[in-house]
Amino acid sequence: MQTDELKKTALQALEDLKAINIAEFDVRDMTSVTDFMIIASGTSDRHVKSLANAVVVACKGGGVAPLGVEGEREGEWVLVDLG
Repeated sequence: MQTDELKKTALQALEDLKAINIAEFDVRDMTSVTDFMIIASGTSDRHVKSLANAVVVACKGGGVAPLGVEGEREGEWVLVDLG
């Protein structure tokens, strides 16, 4: 899956579950670690967990498994690393 396609898949998963304050950042000129970051908010811990899970499932469906998922147990914040 191409980077733009992966970004589109993640954004669609967030929009489908009504994430709020979705922001997308192109960080290619700032770091060599990643090309872009997407930050979104949820209305509760449960909603945040569901948003992260939706991104993981959607990206796996496109052939990209996350390298890691952090913070999912608590749900206050979750980081999904898609490489």
